[in-house]
Amino acid sequence: MKTYDIAVLPGDGIGVEVTDAALAILRAVEPRIARRLVTTVHPAGAAHYQATGAALPPSTLDACRRADAVLFGAMGLPNVRATDGTEIIPQLDLRFALDLYAGVRPVRTWPGLPVPLADPRAAQIDLVLVRESTEGLFHARGRGRVEGEAAYDTMKISRAGTGRVCDFALALAAKRQAQGRPGKVTNVDKANVFTSMAYWRSVFIERAQAWPAVAVEHVYVDAMALNLVLQPWRYDVLVTENMFGDILSDLIAALVGGMGMAPSADLGDNHGLFQPAHGTAPDIAGRGIANPSAMVLSLAMMLDWLADRHADAALADGARAIESALHGALVDAGVRTRDLGGTGTTADVVQAVRERL
Repeated sequence: MKTYDIAVLPGDGIGVEVTDAALAILRAVEPRIARRLVTTVHPAGAAHYQATGAALPPSTLDACRRADAVLFGAMGLPNVRATDGTEIIPQLDLRFALDLYAGVRPVRTWPGLPVPLADPRAAQIDLVLVRESTEGLFHARGRGRVEGEAAYDTMKISRAGTGRVCDFALALAAKRQAQGRPGKVTNVDKANVFTSMAYWRSVFIERAQAWPAVAVEHVYVDAMALNLVLQPWRYDVLVTENMFGDILSDLIAALVGGMGMAPSADLGDNHGLFQPAHGTAPDIAGRGIANPSAMVLSLAMMLDWLADRHADAALADGARAIESALHGALVDAGVRTRDLGGTGTTADVVQAVRERL
């Protein structure tokens, strides 16, 4: 039986609960696909920092480097901060350490689940935001400075960093086009104001020339925020700088049921990390009411990535089985957590998904 090693970092708050949920579902799907995914839990996060002074122990980072993939819950607590006033969020350290330059945030409408848009075309939302994750304004983390009565954070946009994430988005659009989707990339920037963003756009235009079959367009980030609220069904693949992507990925999650339905992946050339896009939600941690769907969908994304990386179609079959079982639990059986207007618990969702596997 083929075996894959998965480093598991549950983290803080509801990260622990949704990770436990995902692992229970992973155990249920393994016999169906005749694959073994060996999961090893490693410490990291804000609570670990409080206890030990280390948010991301070297042993945990080494384990992530050795693993076939990383399954990540959520990390950070509002009251746990570094000396500069910022939160302890080691997921950012992992992105830089493993060179996870492409933040992939897919959202799609689930028939039967509540959405905030009344327009019937909202049922057609199926888009992916690709966020550059190692540069942009986030490059300033740990490098910011305060001089007198002013603070400075510097944005970094390089040809190499921008080029590779644009290539990733263009290749993804071509793949989606082959699957019957539009296959269009919308470059999101602020090239009318910032030199860095004008440079970003010039690199995107250059890279897009290698993909003549992929339609491309440019939209300023403020206009994109408006368009995503008014007509999100128009878009297929978005590519943008780190900070803009951080903001817009939360916006698009709200269109399809909220952060509880928003999976994500942070991908590089050699490593992949998969996590729900939501945070640690300390206000509901320990109550058993967190929606595990985003984590379950992130698990499916992990299986898809491993399937492509290792040419193992059985893992992709497992991903489809998980998605189908979750759809059956939420839509057909109506097992929904509070954020989706129901009264179901985390355990209720897990049980309903396992039954369908």
